[in-house]
Amino acid sequence: MDHIRNFSIIAHIDHGKSTLADRMLELTGTIEKRKMKEQVLDSMELERERGITIKMQPVRMIYHPEGPEHREGPDFILNLIDTPGHIDFSYEVSRALKAVEGSILLVDATQGVQAQTLTTLGMAREAGLTIIPVVSKIDSPLARIEEVKQEIMTLLEVDEKDILLVSGKTGEGVKELLEAVVTKVPAPSLPLEKSSGRLAQPDFSRDTLGAFRSLVFDFKYSNHRGVIVFVRAMRGKVMKGENLIFKVAGKTFQALEVGIFAPEETPAEFLNEGEIGYIVTGIKEPGVVSVGDTVSAASDTEPALEGYREARPVVWASIYPESQDDFTLLKQALLRLKLTDSAFSFEEESSGVLGRGYRCGFLGMLHLEIISERLRREFNLPLIITLPSITYKVTYKNGKEETIYTPSFFPEDHLVSSVREPWVKASIITPPEYLGTILQLLYEHEAEVGETHTLADRTSLTLLMPLRELMRSFFDKLKSASSGFASISYDVAEERAADVTRMDIVVADEPVAAFAKVISRRQVELEAETAVEKLSKLLPRQMFTLKIQAKAFGRIIASRTLSGMKKDVTQHMYGGDITRKMKLREKQKKGKKKMAERGKGTVAIPQEVFLKMMRSE
Repeated sequence: MDHIRNFSIIAHIDHGKSTLADRMLELTGTIEKRKMKEQVLDSMELERERGITIKMQPVRMIYHPEGPEHREGPDFILNLIDTPGHIDFSYEVSRALKAVEGSILLVDATQGVQAQTLTTLGMAREAGLTIIPVVSKIDSPLARIEEVKQEIMTLLEVDEKDILLVSGKTGEGVKELLEAVVTKVPAPSLPLEKSSGRLAQPDFSRDTLGAFRSLVFDFKYSNHRGVIVFVRAMRGKVMKGENLIFKVAGKTFQALEVGIFAPEETPAEFLNEGEIGYIVTGIKEPGVVSVGDTVSAASDTEPALEGYREARPVVWASIYPESQDDFTLLKQALLRLKLTDSAFSFEEESSGVLGRGYRCGFLGMLHLEIISERLRREFNLPLIITLPSITYKVTYKNGKEETIYTPSFFPEDHLVSSVREPWVKASIITPPEYLGTILQLLYEHEAEVGETHTLADRTSLTLLMPLRELMRSFFDKLKSASSGFASISYDVAEERAADVTRMDIVVADEPVAAFAKVISRRQVELEAETAVEKLSKLLPRQMFTLKIQAKAFGRIIASRTLSGMKKDVTQHMYGGDITRKMKLREKQKKGKKKMAERGKGTVAIPQEVFLKMMRSE
């Protein structure tokens, strides 16, 4: 265990975590140069396409201080977990931090300390990890190395000599960083016994170092091998063929394979304490495995290790199949996604208009967009996705209380006594020159600004804001107001009284449940005009004229008319009496009249329209 180092890289999104990991893999010879590619740890197609990390990815590197070609002296096993940087995936980061002893805090030399930097740093400190501060992208012509150093020194209260400089692009400073990991990050230690508070001593009278115990920090599903759990071995060792048990689930199984990440899954003879690796369980039933569970030897009688707090969804959206024949396929797809994303949650619901579907919980708008895109790409399912919403606690006039997850179920105004909604505590970091514009934006989004701090050449704002307003394109507006320099992180804080109402979108005299929204009363008219205008441009023209309307407070507050397609039914005629043409036009007019009467409520809205309406938010 003395030669094992477990660490993660934490940073704000787009600060160069995956690129730095690439250089580490190159320097340690983990991946041959001919097999090297950019963002090698980002295996998902969406990750490579968008240039962001969505899933944490563990990898084992063998590092020799003198270089891979020298074999004198000890090798060090470096277990790195590359983590996402976007706030929506902070639950991934929190799980990764519990499996390691140290973290590299990466700060972009061109952008400086960002809001998510503070959030991830707080999580690492709470986990008691050793922090190694690093300034990245020092090769950039826009790098502000000295200013960023000052920000880090203020933030961490460290000396300038403790801050390392690296370039993930050129590899400069990466060797010094690996040496710092070896010297500064502590080796793994045995966990404390809960009862006595003493270190759990290994039982040397047995072949293994005490009964095997490990913490599940992630897992994935394979059609052939069942669930594969990613574990941090806390005590003892495990080999292929051993009988193991999930402590929380109470399910026993036999280890079909154990191994390490190099970076592909590579079978190993055993997994020893202090190491990070995987165990193939062979379990194919859903709902058995959960992150934070303890996998231990079947003979182990101690209680489970302390796991993770459950992910708390902040955004909700309902997903329905376009055809109810695909309902079973949708259920299978959601169960499969749940096996690769433990922060995703769903439960069945039904709508009178859309039929049976699922109400799904997400950690944010990007999380919702990624799941929607994965359902479309990986399972090829045509879906209807409702506009995202949050939960509201409604008290009716008869005293009944109810939690509303879906806007289409939000009651009419005359039935409601009071409504409560979640608020978030947020932190914004921005250059001082954009402060005035940002404060105006915060006023428009009903925020209450708290304390202001100066961080070197940046200003940090703390504020409270309704979660509903945060979802109303606030991230995009903040980036526009600050020319891309401001950043935000947030956490759900409390519940407060809400002054909101439901707005329905009516197409051809039929409300479309997927477009229903719960919005602030003072924003209703503006939102109504925006929604009907957007939908009138996106919706394909029909064979008959139809109206697109927004309805709230029991009346129509915005409307657009989409004219029907016209066809010249007489174009094939040449010459002859004009009455022949008139007869055909009269016939067409009667047909259109019938179609308008019969076609109300049967306008087919394509899947792309639902997705575009969702993205516009």
